[in-house]
Amino acid sequence: MSRITSVRTTDVRFPTSLDLSGSDAVNVDPDYSAAYVEIATDDGERGYGLVFTCGRGNELITAAMDSYGELLVGRDTDELVNNLGDASRRLVHDSQMRWLGPEKGVSHMACGGLVNALWDVRARRENKPLWLLLSEMPVEELVSTVDFTHIGNALTPQDATDILQRGQAGKHERIAELQQNGYPAYTTTPGWLGYSDEKLVRLSKEAVADGFGMIKLKVAGSIEDDRRRLSLAREAVGPDVRIAIDANQRWEEQEAIDWVNQLQDFNPYWIEEPTSTDDILAHAAIRKAVHPIKVATGEAVQSRIIFKQLLQAGAIDIMQIDSTRVAGVNENIANLLLAAKFNTPVCPHAGGVGLCELVQHFSFFDYAAISGTMEDRVIEFVDHLHEHFNEPVVVTGGRYQAPKLPGVGAQMFDESTARWTFPTGTGWQELNER
Repeated sequence: MSRITSVRTTDVRFPTSLDLSGSDAVNVDPDYSAAYVEIATDDGERGYGLVFTCGRGNELITAAMDSYGELLVGRDTDELVNNLGDASRRLVHDSQMRWLGPEKGVSHMACGGLVNALWDVRARRENKPLWLLLSEMPVEELVSTVDFTHIGNALTPQDATDILQRGQAGKHERIAELQQNGYPAYTTTPGWLGYSDEKLVRLSKEAVADGFGMIKLKVAGSIEDDRRRLSLAREAVGPDVRIAIDANQRWEEQEAIDWVNQLQDFNPYWIEEPTSTDDILAHAAIRKAVHPIKVATGEAVQSRIIFKQLLQAGAIDIMQIDSTRVAGVNENIANLLLAAKFNTPVCPHAGGVGLCELVQHFSFFDYAAISGTMEDRVIEFVDHLHEHFNEPVVVTGGRYQAPKLPGVGAQMFDESTARWTFPTGTGWQELNER
């Protein structure tokens, strides 16, 4: 009998604040970071997961994963990875830790890191990348992974079963198509708020040359800056390339409406996170007032329960799931099914540390076995920090190429985690000596 013998966490941080990569109106000086976890068993199996943060506070996630990890050490590995619905519920609904949430914030994200690591063990056992494992799973098992608590008034187990059963038709052909042609991407690489106008223009032109059909710009610094930057970007990419804009929750409701309507001249495709992602009614009001610009949100949505309400209220046009904000693979399966129930496109949030590597699996799975369409669906791409991963994401001609290695995509190189462990890694020591 195999048992979990250890849950080891590492606080990994990269000094991206030095060149303002990742900067926006709220996150002005991010150090992109990963609360990284490795699960080990007594027969040599390993599973890897991570949670993305912007630097300070990363130690809180690692501490929470250490605490939740105590619920896994000594457990039967087969019992956990062969019933991942129960494994997830064991963590998410722990009676003592629920007081710290429930199902939101640090504790919820820590659960997600561990849940993803358990899925990593399962995927490695079956020698499949996560997207293919999910796509080929029996419908009944997929439904069993979903926690329907507090979403049953929008998505029932029977609804989920029906959606997944419909997704079986043509599934094998879609899997082959994904393996051959990949999945559409868009890029935020040109659009960080701290970049100069010259860098914005250069990177926007490079994005088009590289095959991207959409770029995204951060906004909400000042209306004058936003109009100037959008004008430059529109001139650089031409009229046919979509430009999305992202306020990172900076505005109040009316402020968002007034600000976005002053940017209509540049034909933005969507406004992302115009206000607090907890404010469902404000999202609905903004969506109505800025039409035809679409409203997108999700990277900071804390649970399937908020997504359910955003969809029920008709508050968003685009759902943007994140691979580490919610409680891991299980909850994102629920989110994809909710989106399918409400016929809403999913365009995942990525970038960060490992987010591209992880979240691509959900879009591939969604196309193969749930929605069966790529229409108006794209995965975010940001071109940094991929070199630290065992299977770095590959984007060619503006399309994500299908991951091939077994697992969820979270494994980092030992050399990278050692060098950038905070604050003792050699990379941080060298910076401190300057």
